[in-house]
Amino acid sequence: MAKSDLTAITNRPTVQDHVYGQLRQALMWGQFEPGALMTVKALADQFQTSPMPVREALRRLAAECGLDVARNGSVRVPPVSRRQLDDLCRARKALEGVATESAAAVITQDLLDEALSVAREHERLGRAGEVYAMLRKNQEFHFMIYEHSGSDVLPQLIEMLWLRFGPYMRMLSDLVKRQIDEGQLPDYSTQHYAILDALSGRRATDARAAMERDIEATQAFLQRICPD
Repeated sequence: MAKSDLTAITNRPTVQDHVYGQLRQALMWGQFEPGALMTVKALADQFQTSPMPVREALRRLAAECGLDVARNGSVRVPPVSRRQLDDLCRARKALEGVATESAAAVITQDLLDEALSVAREHERLGRAGEVYAMLRKNQEFHFMIYEHSGSDVLPQLIEMLWLRFGPYMRMLSDLVKRQIDEGQLPDYSTQHYAILDALSGRRATDARAAMERDIEATQAFLQRICPD
């Protein structure tokens, strides 16, 4: 199993929630390879916990479709496929598009200023070749908008989609790293600025379209390397 940024848990009353939360975020960030086996012992060793909270975390994540459970009980990160990629992106565009469109009516100037700072930091990290930090900043940017859409339901549903999208984020991080190592620097920030410009002008339809184009750009990158 690939190493990740998991840390030891010492606060006993909340061990189970911490294990679940860290694993969920690690999967969403693409810290595990598609198809990677998730063993209770290895994870318990990383977290420095007993096996029980790890088992419960894996069970919860499997229930959210963030992990696959085989007939023999083994737990793995879901594999990737072109069909699943396209299906997830179709759902992402629908939900994230609606959330962005809704945000145009309620988003404040203070939040827009904060989101602009995040977008600029995302761009700076890309130029510096800090791929993993850049992708985390990308998630921060997106959810700043979704969480201020005026909906309690949409951010939760979108989070579940991002959890299922985790294996593709791993592929994306590997692809971006190779591009940067080869001296390429694709523009990953254009649509972020377009989204903010539309939100600032309260142009809800334009904001939704820019968010959909952002998702489509990621989809197009991944389609080239995703197995059929």
